[in-house]
Amino acid sequence: MNIQQTQITANGLDVAYLECGEGPLALLLHGFPDSPRTWRHLMPKLAGAGFRAVAPWLRGYAPTGVDPEGRNQNGACVMDALALHDALGGESDAVIVGHDWGARIATGATVLEPERWRRIVTMAVPPAGAVAGAFFSYAQLRRSWYMFFFQHQLADVAVTMNDLEFIGHLWDDWSPGYDASAIDLPAAKDALRDPANLAAALGYYRATLSGTGLVPELQDAETACSGTPPQPHLYLHGRTDGCMGAEVAATAEAFLPSPGSRFLMIDGAGHFLHLEKPDEVDALVLEHVAR
Repeated sequence: MNIQQTQITANGLDVAYLECGEGPLALLLHGFPDSPRTWRHLMPKLAGAGFRAVAPWLRGYAPTGVDPEGRNQNGACVMDALALHDALGGESDAVIVGHDWGARIATGATVLEPERWRRIVTMAVPPAGAVAGAFFSYAQLRRSWYMFFFQHQLADVAVTMNDLEFIGHLWDDWSPGYDASAIDLPAAKDALRDPANLAAALGYYRATLSGTGLVPELQDAETACSGTPPQPHLYLHGRTDGCMGAEVAATAEAFLPSPGSRFLMIDGAGHFLHLEKPDEVDALVLEHVAR
């Protein structure tokens, strides 16, 4: 099935998104540094299973608009997801899938307004309880150096150098051996090349780690990102993930208490596991959301 690009206004933003199929809403949320092109393998399969697969560019990622008030945080994206659910005619049978930042945003959406979502799938960033302990580990602190670098204004310049070469190195480090040069890396760079878009994307890290730019009225949505979804929850993690270590993900199962939830480690895959092992990952997602 063909994937089409279109645009809609949701939560006061012009949101660009990819779409494929008809049926119950399946909302797919990307992370950093990425774009909805990351879902190109999964979308037609969801459509074939009777879903309307929708993958938006997150706020601040071109061609979605930049928030003029600078609300670049997970909580704002949670409200975007809920607004998209409304704007796209979603009902209680909707499902949500998130990778990286998208995993936290999907968690927030299902925790804040659980009646909208039937099932949730997250990838590459474990539940908050598992991540919390990771930052007392030297191995994970070393992997997460970029988060701390992003707190400094130097990042606004350094990341842009040599046509966003920095982003290519992150992909190489996080998914060793995966060649992102044909589609994924150019799409991510296009979404972040404008300084306003890059500043918005870095703003997610500044809001999360240092509280910079956090908006008080979004506190409930922000807090929900660290909650526990009541829906059946599938969590997937690549064993060779160079961004979030497998030893961190190994504790995830304890934070998936809802009936029908499970955690699976994907061998031979890194951070972008849905691109490295699309057949295996997509089959697991389809099995979970179709139950």
